Amino acid sequence: MKKSIGIMGGMGPLATADLLIKITTVTRADSDREHIHIYIDSDAAIPDRTGAILHGGEDPVPEMTSALRNLERCGADCILMACNTAHYFLPRLQPLTQIPILDMISITAERCAERFPGKCAALLGTTGTLQTGIYSRALERAGVPFLLPDEEQQAWLMHLIYDVVKATRPMQPEEENWSRLLEELRRRGADYFILACTELPIVANTLQDEGPFVDPTAELARAAVLFCGYPLKEEGE
Repeated sequence: MKKSIGIMGGMGPLATADLLIKITTVTRADSDREHIHIYIDSDAAIPDRTGAILHGGEDPVPEMTSALRNLERCGADCILMACNTAHYFLPRLQPLTQIPILDMISITAERCAERFPGKCAALLGTTGTLQTGIYSRALERAGVPFLLPDEEQQAWLMHLIYDVVKATRPMQPEEENWSRLLEELRRRGADYFILACTELPIVANTLQDEGPFVDPTAELARAAVLFCGYPLKEEGE
């Protein structure tokens, strides 16, 4: 029996839309009726996850729990969170429901080990995500070598994520340091890049660079399609 998906969205809205698109585009389907039934609660009022983790900001879990209950009432068979940093709160959320919440972080780490055995990843994400260690622990468990941006590089990434993508404004010419950042990380030993913030795949698709990239949103989409019993498109199909 085919299963349905519930997306706990709004973290942020563009990332939620990106996840929906990726689920749809990786599903092998010849008609609309062959796609997965997806419920979305895009609650942009959920407090900022990085602010809560780093600065003692408002706890997002109560608002996330409200979204979780909405998706339960809809009848979702699994829950996805379109936010890397939100997975820091997964140990508090999963005990609140019997519906499995697919762990994008572990899924991504396992995929890195499969695609790039023995290669070094550069981990790009919000300061909150990196400081929680959720990716570091998952990559270590999967045996994936990795490195992190330095302080200056991380400050620029936060500017890109919050002041450009989340603010939905175009990047100015003087801000286009994306290729330079990647090249600096390559010189430090990076073989590929984990886009560990759901806004960064949007940037990578806009600013041309060969990467190679691992997109956790895409990996979560693939895992969700398989969980729900639907076929995946073959690569390049």
